Amino acid sequence: MQSPYRTNFNGRLDRLSSLIDRLRVHVSDNGSSGPDVECATLWICKDPAQDLRLILSPANKRVSSGLDKVRPRADESVLVSTQIEISGVGKRLFTALPVCLSIDLAEDPSLSSVVMPLIEEVMRPRCGGQAVFQRLCEVVVIRLLRHALEGERVDTGLLNGLSDSRVAQALVAIHEAPGENWTLERLAEVAGMSRTQFAVTFKDLIGSTPMMYLSNWRLDIARDELAAGRQVKSVANMCGFSSAASFSRAFAKRYGAPPRRVRQIS
Repeated sequence: MQSPYRTNFNGRLDRLSSLIDRLRVHVSDNGSSGPDVECATLWICKDPAQDLRLILSPANKRVSSGLDKVRPRADESVLVSTQIEISGVGKRLFTALPVCLSIDLAEDPSLSSVVMPLIEEVMRPRCGGQAVFQRLCEVVVIRLLRHALEGERVDTGLLNGLSDSRVAQALVAIHEAPGENWTLERLAEVAGMSRTQFAVTFKDLIGSTPMMYLSNWRLDIARDELAAGRQVKSVANMCGFSSAASFSRAFAKRYGAPPRRVRQIS
C-alpha cells in the first residue's frame, strides 16, 4: 500500500522533505575569503590532479582529535571556504551527520553538479553573487544530507532511523503530522511491525523511545512556531496537545519558560 505521506518522483517515501521544510541555512559570507580552518564548516579543495574534494564538518560536532580530518591536505588548494549555520527544527538532520564528511566529488556526480556553480560564483564574482552563493549552499547542504542518508554509515541518530525502511515510515508520519493522536501501537502499525519489535528497533537505531522522540519533535516545532508569532492555543492544537494548559506545562518543563514568554521575546 502506498504511503499516505509525501513521496518523491518515483513514488517512494520522501524521507527528507518534511525536515528540510523546517531547515534554515545561514551562510556567513560569499566564500571568496572565508574563515580560517578553525571556523569554516564547508570547504571545497582541489589537488594537483585537479580532483575536487568537499569537506563538511558541523562546528557543534567537532572534537579536537578530529580536526586534522577537516584541514585541507598540504597538496590541496582551497577554492571555497565558508561557515554554515543551521537553525529551525530541521537542524536535527545537520546534527545527525558524522563529525566530518569528506567526499571525492568524482565519486558523486550529483553532488559535483551543484558544487561546480558554487565554485564559479566564488571564482567569477558577478552581480547578485552573494544571493546566488547562499542559495547554492542550501542546495549543497541538502545534497550532502541525501549523500549521508544513502551512503554514509551512521551508528545512531535520526539519519540512522531514516535509513531503515520500516522505521522511516513512522518517522515521516511524526514529522508530517505532529498533531495526530499518535500512540506506540499506531506508529508500530505505520511501520508494519509489532509493538515490541518497533519500540526496540526504534530505540536501537535512534537512541530514543518513539514517544520521547514524538514529544521532543512536537515541542521543538512549537518553539519555532511561537518564535514566528503564532498564538499559543493555535500551536498547542497544531502539535497535538489536548489543551493550551497541558501544552504550557510540557513546554515549560522542556525549556524552563512558559510558551507565552517565548512568543513575547520574539
